[in-house]
Amino acid sequence: MSNKILKAALAVSFVVIIGLSFWGFKSDQKNFEISKNLDIFYTLVRELNLFYVDEVKPDKLIKKGIDDMLETLDPYTVYIPESEMDDFKFMTTGEYAGIGAMISKRGNQIIVAEPYEGFPAQVNGLRAGDIFIEVDGKPVDKMAVSDVSEILKGPAKKVIKVKMQRPGEKKPFTLDIVREEIQIDPVTYYGMIDAKTGYVRLSSFTDGCAESVRDAIVDLRDKKGAKTLVLDLRSNPGGLLGEAVKVTNLFVNHGQEIVSTRGKVSQWDKTYRATEQPVDSVMPLIILVNSGSASASEIVAGALQDLDRAVIMGNRTFGKGLVQTTRDLSYNTKLKVTTAKYYIPSGRCIQALDYTHRNTDGSVGAIPDSLITVFKTKNGRLVKDGGGVTPDIRNVQDTLSALSFKLVQDYMIFDFATEYASKHKSIATPDKFDIDDDIYKEFHQYLTAKKFSYESRSELTLKSLIETAKKEHYYDGTKNEFAALEKGLALDLNQDLDKNSEEIRDLLKDEIVSRYYYQKGAIIAALGSDKEIRSVKSLFQNPAEYSRLLVPPAVTTVRK
Repeated sequence: MSNKILKAALAVSFVVIIGLSFWGFKSDQKNFEISKNLDIFYTLVRELNLFYVDEVKPDKLIKKGIDDMLETLDPYTVYIPESEMDDFKFMTTGEYAGIGAMISKRGNQIIVAEPYEGFPAQVNGLRAGDIFIEVDGKPVDKMAVSDVSEILKGPAKKVIKVKMQRPGEKKPFTLDIVREEIQIDPVTYYGMIDAKTGYVRLSSFTDGCAESVRDAIVDLRDKKGAKTLVLDLRSNPGGLLGEAVKVTNLFVNHGQEIVSTRGKVSQWDKTYRATEQPVDSVMPLIILVNSGSASASEIVAGALQDLDRAVIMGNRTFGKGLVQTTRDLSYNTKLKVTTAKYYIPSGRCIQALDYTHRNTDGSVGAIPDSLITVFKTKNGRLVKDGGGVTPDIRNVQDTLSALSFKLVQDYMIFDFATEYASKHKSIATPDKFDIDDDIYKEFHQYLTAKKFSYESRSELTLKSLIETAKKEHYYDGTKNEFAALEKGLALDLNQDLDKNSEEIRDLLKDEIVSRYYYQKGAIIAALGSDKEIRSVKSLFQNPAEYSRLLVPPAVTTVRK
């Protein structure tokens, strides 16, 4: 070997050694920083435990520290303590052991918000509105909802004793309820919404949900004669990535790319493809979404949009394109950590560009055009990234009026439904029951008896302005103008009940029907007045318009 070549080889070796040494130094330095700060954290908690003036609970201190640390990363990287493992299992599988009821807090009371049909709470006679007095012999008056929920859950086939108070009855009653494995069907309802259109409502992407969707589609198509289909993913928060891939596979051909994930650990990067033949790859399909459709819902809607397999209708989705992996920690705890982003077939990522600033409902806000990239679907239609899936047909999302919001917030509609159900043993079927004028008048009288009152946002803002004007000594000179404003903004309950009659009747109908026919019945009842379902029917009745939406606009050539 010549001296020149030897010198070059030595130089390269020296650079490599220096590079490896530098990398090793950086790695050692990072490990040292981690060890040092963990030692500081340990000694800090130890000193607090020994010397703080009041008794401290180290587990709560450390949990708070962990939670605050993870909040600096993203909203989805979270620590799951052992006490929350049942909730984690429910989110991923839809299963838990308990009595099968949703509970909530109303004022100082913890109540049954909804018993699940066919499960122990409902089978043993618990009703929506029933008030918990004791659970397993423990008074609940000073408990949080999470505390009561924790007691109600536990080993299956074990008895849990509950003491309840039913509104309108003087004496409380006690029940011995045997806990069971509770598995909520992710397909909360499916059926025909007209002679040709099948409808499937999917509430979450838990383990096995794709098989439930498959069964529903086959039944609708082969037994009920469905020629078109709507998959309702509104307010579906997502779930398992694998199930989203399987649901998409129901509509696209074997081998088709559906979604890919890319993150820091390149060995974990993966492309997910359809692994089976579809149930139906040609039936006209509409996907309903809204700002509450997130994660796995967005994979399904986004992939089917990119592949021009479905028309997406509704409102822009939530904008969660981050993939979480669950890592086991010590003492039966877990870390759900964001490890990648997912990308749908066009190449776009539906993750919100800035997930720290969102709308009040949690959905992504407006994204500047300068930050948005344009992609193309399989047919060449233009689609954009920046946050969520933008529907092909955008519908105006209804917002509750101030009156309706207050009626829900103050449990007026809930309590009226509870009272109504106690007076009426049965009602018409969900598709036929309606809030007629007599029921609406009865609700009005109920509000009067309860001395219900509310203030609009304008009134609240004006009150704040008056207080500020008084502090700054402007009020005395302008009080006549303020008085005129107050008079003009004063609410008239009778007038507002009439003006907002349609949406209040819908809310009452939903709550009352659920007392008799539970969640499935409430969905059936709501479909009759659902504006987007009307839009679905209208589009399916116009095949040419449906097809036009799945191809790019024609380009007009101008000759000069």
